Amino acid sequence: MDIIKVILTSILSVVVLFVLTKLMGNRQMSQLSMFDYINGITIGSIAAEMATSLENDFWLPLIAMVIYAVAGISITFVTTKSLKARRFLAGRSVVLFNNGKFYRKDMRRAQIDMSEFMVQCRINGCFDLSQLECAVLESNGRISFLMKSDSRPVQPSDLNITPAKESIFPTVILDGCVLDGNLKAAGYDKAWLDKELIRLKCSLNEIMLGEIDNNGQLAAYSADNKKEKRDIFQ
Repeated sequence: MDIIKVILTSILSVVVLFVLTKLMGNRQMSQLSMFDYINGITIGSIAAEMATSLENDFWLPLIAMVIYAVAGISITFVTTKSLKARRFLAGRSVVLFNNGKFYRKDMRRAQIDMSEFMVQCRINGCFDLSQLECAVLESNGRISFLMKSDSRPVQPSDLNITPAKESIFPTVILDGCVLDGNLKAAGYDKAWLDKELIRLKCSLNEIMLGEIDNNGQLAAYSADNKKEKRDIFQ
C-alpha cells in the first residue's frame, strides 16, 4: 500500500511541478536570478518530500509548493512594473574591469577573485587583457565582456559590405518524419519535398534533420549508425 501511495504522490508532484513551472515561466539557468534559483531548488525539494511522504498530510507540502510559486510569480510581476523594486529584488549590474583597471571593491562585493575572473575571460575567448575594454557582472551572475574596437571581429559594415539578408531556416524533416505544418507554412508541399529528395538522392528515413535554406532548397543532414570509437579530443 505504501508503494502505491508513493507512486501516486510522485505522479502528482511531477504534474504540479510541471504546472507551476509553466506558470512561473520558462527561463534558462543563466537567466535565473538568485531568488529564482533558490526558489526553484526549494520547490523541487518540497516536491521530493511530498512524493515520499507516507503520512496522510501530503497536501501540506503541496500547499507550500503553491505558496513558493505564487511568491515567485508575484516578485516577477512586481519587478516588471517597478524599476526600484527590480533593482532591489533582482540586483544591479556591477562593473568589474574598465579601461585597464580593476574595481577591487566591486569584485569583493561580487565575491569574484582574479582566478575566477580569468577563467571567465578565457571561456569567452579573451586570453589577453590588453584587448579587453570592459567587463560587467550582470544581475543573473554572468559576466559580459566588451572587447576594444580594434580587437573585435570585423563587421561587414566596417568594409562597406552589405551581405544578403539572413532568415530562419524552417525545419520540415525531423528524425525521418515530415513536419507537414512547417512545410505548408513555408509555402511548399509534399510534391516539392519528393523532388528535393530525388535531387539529393536520399530517402526520407535517412534524414535526421531537413531544413529549407535561403535558396528555397532542401538542406538535409543524414545520420551514420557507426559508433566512433576514438576520442578526437584526446
